Amino acid sequence: MMMLFVIGALAVLIGAILFLKKDKATNKKLFSGASAVAALIGVALCVLSCVRTIPTGHTGIVTTFGSVENYTFEAGVHFTAPWHTVVNMDNRNQKATVPLRCFSSDIQEVSVVYSLNYQIEKSNAQKIYKEIGTDYFGVVINPRIEDTVKSVIAQYTADEILDSRSELSENIKNILTDKLSVYNIEVLDTSLEDIDFTDAFTDAVEAKQVAEQRSKQAKIEEEQKTMEAEASAKRAEIEAEAEAKVAKIAAQAELDVVKIQADAAEYAGQKDAAVIGQIKDILAVNKDKLTTEDVKNLLLYYYVQKWNGEFPETYFSSEDFYKLLESVTK
Repeated sequence: MMMLFVIGALAVLIGAILFLKKDKATNKKLFSGASAVAALIGVALCVLSCVRTIPTGHTGIVTTFGSVENYTFEAGVHFTAPWHTVVNMDNRNQKATVPLRCFSSDIQEVSVVYSLNYQIEKSNAQKIYKEIGTDYFGVVINPRIEDTVKSVIAQYTADEILDSRSELSENIKNILTDKLSVYNIEVLDTSLEDIDFTDAFTDAVEAKQVAEQRSKQAKIEEEQKTMEAEASAKRAEIEAEAEAKVAKIAAQAELDVVKIQADAAEYAGQKDAAVIGQIKDILAVNKDKLTTEDVKNLLLYYYVQKWNGEFPETYFSSEDFYKLLESVTK
């Protein structure tokens, strides 16, 4: 803008010279017109040299011959002295992607693509320009990213890097936030966009994962067999216990039946003996009064009273029957 102002001033000066050196023999109108145009151009250039435009999302840092003024310009059009220079500082959300080559704690080479979303603090844009300049990314941010990412990754083994990616990214973000806040740079978000190892290590990891998967599968199958065997043994034990209980119950029931039958037989025998005793007493008392036919009828009556309605499997003749009855009553 200073150059534009100089050119405008020269144009005004040339116009003035042309106006002052016009000759009577020369066309006055021509010289007057040329001087007026030169003056107008010069004035326009001088005015333009005083106009500053600040884009949206930027802060204008005003300097005078390299010295930073104590005020700034917001986004928009501003008028200032032509010898003032305005530097636009971008305070929008910016993203940087940095590819890095790191090493884990077990000396495995790790290729990382790290991305950072950041912005400068608008209120401190003038201070950032004074202390760092416009290349704050190259001067401050990029070195801090490289140092932080490499130092954090060096604390993890290759396996831990694969298993703890979110934790690793969070640790890097926290450290970067603290480091960059000192320079009035705000960390908005970070991410490990890519983590890659050498082919040899990748093949080893894949082989290890396959082996672990097979081991887990074998363990699951073995546990399943053990569970099935235990379940089978438990079923057999339960079945054996059930059979033993059934057998015990059946034996007890059989004993109870036998006892009941024995008690019934004993009771029946006692009852028969009592009846037979009564018959004997009757016969003994009335021996002289009862005929043989009366005795037979009495014994037959007793037999009929005891008959259960079933026909006997062995048959006797009437004479044998009466002889048997007589032998019982004697």
